[in-house]
Amino acid sequence: MNRFFILVLLFSIFSCKKEVIKKEVTPKTPKTSTFVPTIQPEGKSFPVDSLLLIPFNSKVLKEFYMSTGYRTIWQSKENRGIILKYLIASEEEGLNPADYNITKLQKYERKRAVLSSNEIVNYDVLLTRSFQKYISHLTTGKLNPRALYPDWDLKENKIDINQTIAGMLKSDSLDYKIEQLKPNHIVYKKLKKALEIIDDLPNDTFARIETSNKIVANDTNPSLIDIKKRLIYWKDLQSKDSLSNVYDSRTIEAVKKFQFRHGLSADGVIGKGTIESLNYSKEQRKGQILANLERWKWFPRDMGNEYIIINIPEYKLRLINGEDTIRMYKVIVGRVERKTPILSSKLTHAIFNPTWTVPPTILKEDVIPSISKDLNYLVQTNIKIYDGNGDTVLAKDWTLSKANSYRYVQSPGTFNSLGMVKLTFPNRFSVYLHDTNHRDYFTKSMRSLSSGCVRVDKPLELAEYLLDDPAYWNLEKITETLQSEKTKQIALKKELPIHILYWTAWSKNNKLIFREDIYKLDADLYDKLRK
Repeated sequence: MNRFFILVLLFSIFSCKKEVIKKEVTPKTPKTSTFVPTIQPEGKSFPVDSLLLIPFNSKVLKEFYMSTGYRTIWQSKENRGIILKYLIASEEEGLNPADYNITKLQKYERKRAVLSSNEIVNYDVLLTRSFQKYISHLTTGKLNPRALYPDWDLKENKIDINQTIAGMLKSDSLDYKIEQLKPNHIVYKKLKKALEIIDDLPNDTFARIETSNKIVANDTNPSLIDIKKRLIYWKDLQSKDSLSNVYDSRTIEAVKKFQFRHGLSADGVIGKGTIESLNYSKEQRKGQILANLERWKWFPRDMGNEYIIINIPEYKLRLINGEDTIRMYKVIVGRVERKTPILSSKLTHAIFNPTWTVPPTILKEDVIPSISKDLNYLVQTNIKIYDGNGDTVLAKDWTLSKANSYRYVQSPGTFNSLGMVKLTFPNRFSVYLHDTNHRDYFTKSMRSLSSGCVRVDKPLELAEYLLDDPAYWNLEKITETLQSEKTKQIALKKELPIHILYWTAWSKNNKLIFREDIYKLDADLYDKLRK
């Protein structure tokens, strides 16, 4: 009897262990692909040999024909015509028609009535793959920004291509469904208009303008004839039968228009920046527009009904509600060596009288070298030093050998690098919006001067709006808090989406608008798009 109970006990133990092991080593089966609904071919379809799909090396193409039961799908002449129309016109979206086998597809379509069954199958497969690529490029861009830039942190615009096509085939209007895939933001539309404007311009053959001195009113300079030709080409100056080398009032007004369109100081003085902008060719400007159209396909499709959008090269922050800009502020952004990252997040807190903990890059490149030269730098900048235990390190005890192990914190006050207010939002770069103790920088036209964070003109006005609490956080109450010189953090009632983006071209009132490509991204991106 005892032996019987022992055997039962052993059996139970080993059965439990087996069950536990099974649970530990059996992983959850991952989804390898999304569900593609069965697509029922209409009309007279032909079988598609799966071997024909292999050269395309495309999983999404294979899955598409699996869903059709390996049958051709584009029997409808109307649907083929609509797809071909969009592929041919793809350059209007900044895409390259050569990527979609246009010539070969048009040749197939012209002969469709006399094609053999094998040729019809080849046409069907090529049309499907080209359409899939077009949908992908139109909705998410041709290139992957995360593979190109380390400081890019936007959520990927994902799309299930085969689900999308399946939905199109069931809809009443294929035309409408394709239109809905296009980015809908007003800036994207203005970029498309810019492409249309520049395509209408004749090809230019201008020689490069070279001049060493600034040109001011009534100056005589041989370069002025070439400058006037450029201004006429870009439609900032009306054409005349003869051009002189005198900088007259008519040309000054044209230069001011040109400078305004390019984000330069519209003072009429022809300096280095104006000459550099004049030396851009039509081809270079078109490449810039195409690069920006690609970039806008990476940006969020839904930015929110109310949101903040910052365009880094324009040095502007806009508060958008619906389709209206309700507030606009100048900003200072990161310089080339310390770029402001591209990201989307949500503003969460306002901090009045903020302290500033010196970040690693600034510590290494600015603060430690300055302390090494003069210990009085700590007093002058109101920076306190703390060791790993949080204890204060006196200036006389500071040593270079331990410099990197300390934490450096600037106290609140008018000389604090963050100014009087800081507006925070979650991001992996530790950047934020803030005030500045160098308000004179906002008078500059080129404001890529910060170490990565974004400095905002009139930040208290923006903070009051975001706090959205007239009783407790109006400007008077905010001023009282600032006068206390004590740090205070308040959660925002309006956790507004914030989008820090980068675009250097658009159009306004049928005029081309450009900004300096401060981070030198456009030409490189255009080259990659055309490879």
